[in-house]
Amino acid sequence: MAFDWFRRRYTDSKGEAESSPQKAESATPPAAEPAAMSPEDYLAFAKAAYANLKARAAAKATQAEVVSPAAPEPPASEGSQPSAPAATAPEAASPSSSPEQLAAVPSFFDLAPRAAERLQALKASAVEEAEPIPASVVAPAAPPPESAESAAEELVFDEGFRWSAEILAAQGRKPEEISVEEISWLQKLRRSLGKTRLNLINQLKALMGRGPLDREAVETIETMLLQADVGVEATEQILQALQKRMREEVVPPEEAVKYLKQQMRQMLTVGDPTFAPQRGTLNIWLIVGVNGVGKTTTIGKIAHVARQSGYQCLIAAADTFRAAAIEQLKIWAERAGVEVIANPSPNADPAAVVFDAITAAKARGTELLLVDTAGRLQNKKNLMEELAKIRRIIDKKAPEAKVESLLVLDATQGQNGLRQAQVFAEVAKLTGVILTKLDSTAKGGIALAITQQMNLPIRFIGAGEGLEDLRPFSSYEFVEALLSEY
Repeated sequence: MAFDWFRRRYTDSKGEAESSPQKAESATPPAAEPAAMSPEDYLAFAKAAYANLKARAAAKATQAEVVSPAAPEPPASEGSQPSAPAATAPEAASPSSSPEQLAAVPSFFDLAPRAAERLQALKASAVEEAEPIPASVVAPAAPPPESAESAAEELVFDEGFRWSAEILAAQGRKPEEISVEEISWLQKLRRSLGKTRLNLINQLKALMGRGPLDREAVETIETMLLQADVGVEATEQILQALQKRMREEVVPPEEAVKYLKQQMRQMLTVGDPTFAPQRGTLNIWLIVGVNGVGKTTTIGKIAHVARQSGYQCLIAAADTFRAAAIEQLKIWAERAGVEVIANPSPNADPAAVVFDAITAAKARGTELLLVDTAGRLQNKKNLMEELAKIRRIIDKKAPEAKVESLLVLDATQGQNGLRQAQVFAEVAKLTGVILTKLDSTAKGGIALAITQQMNLPIRFIGAGEGLEDLRPFSSYEFVEALLSEY
């Protein structure tokens, strides 16, 4: 069983939903708008989710002990005191709860509105024969699988956990559908956008208690958005929508914040919000970007997400221009447990590497092939010719493949990153953007500038340098992490 990050549900080895009765419901994308729920409902959801995660970890630990029993503890010495019992989960279940005990835990849906009522409220509040493998294959040993139960043991029922659970509950999730990785990622995303959020929230708080929004308040919001690197075009669009609302009715500051979130979510939702490799066929993703934006590390992280989600993945080292690029890619691929197709010859033809990679991918039944491309922009003509040659090889060798061209942008570069996007859009037929290094910048608003000025969807966001620090993009989660005071 794997947690499919692209579809946000547990799946079996074939990518099918774990529970067939819930298959159709689980396949739907997260809601773009929050469901109407009370604070008590959210708290009950968080407790049930915490109990489920702890019980799941305990069940796995018990199963592991049955397979490999631990050594018996030495007898207690005379006069020694028995050890204190472990702390239990808050009001719901202890970390050692058995599956039978978990079943007795009140379900969130016993306390919250029924699913049909929540769906109605959601709609009302909305503003959807094998070929030989080339000799160039490098097959690193796969790292040991990470322990989900150990991660669950580290979870603490604190403000960060409750906020993360609330974000998932508002998107229509059930407590038993939530994974440890989701909770950890949302907490990390919230911390990474902390600089931007504190700046925005502090300025918004200054507007509270001043009555309905006026021209001065609108100018304050404009300055706030520009400082967050939202960009002139996106800022103007937000302000026009807010001023239109103000002309129609009196807007208290609290409602203005909700309306601001709503507008941002709409602006960040470009194209189809569901983005995932297609099962049972070859998907080829060209990863482009200038040197230094984290392109190679991003490829390793995407490979990890794909592998953890149950996809067969392969990497093509087609950046043969930059020194040590292939070796760096091999290191990250080894961490992700994914194989690399590379040519050890210096200055090898990138298109030839892609040809070999497609051959290997077909032979192995690979579902996702990630192609690392050159990041030089000193000579756009050569880059254009190189990328065009790679596309011709793909069209000829794998005409049935689903091809994506994703640009990696460094969030710390702000508006300079937009100029890079404009250059690559001319030569690479971009279909999406990967935003990295959000953990080291106070300019999280650059995401809005990208979607509005380039009309490109954001497909992944990175908030750290670890293997787990890049995930598929969710506009709802991003905006809440950007503007939530909780």
